Amino acid sequence: MARILFALHDPPYGTERVYNGLRWALQMAKADEEVRVFLFGDALASAVTGQSVPNGYYNTGKQTTSLVRAGGVVGACSSCMDARGITDDRLLEGVHRSSMAELGEWTLWADKVINV
Repeated sequence: MARILFALHDPPYGTERVYNGLRWALQMAKADEEVRVFLFGDALASAVTGQSVPNGYYNTGKQTTSLVRAGGVVGACSSCMDARGITDDRLLEGVHRSSMAELGEWTLWADKVINV
């Protein structure tokens, strides 16, 4: 079983980098690999509750929830949260406030690091 860390940086809407990163992470989790995702900067919006997107458009909140349900672990950069005024109670269930210290631990834990 591989241990894979995904680091996501871009906003969830406007480019498809976060969308594709979450799809990729979910696919690996469904393949019974150990997956952790660290959200930096504007990628945090993919883990915030209350997202409403046009019908037929992808919803990164739903993707993040699916990833957590598939066993993925999702951490949100605490300083990025603070800079954007995102409080812990606005994070989706299963997503936690994280830190650079935890990201360092995850990096050492990982067999592969994918920076999206």
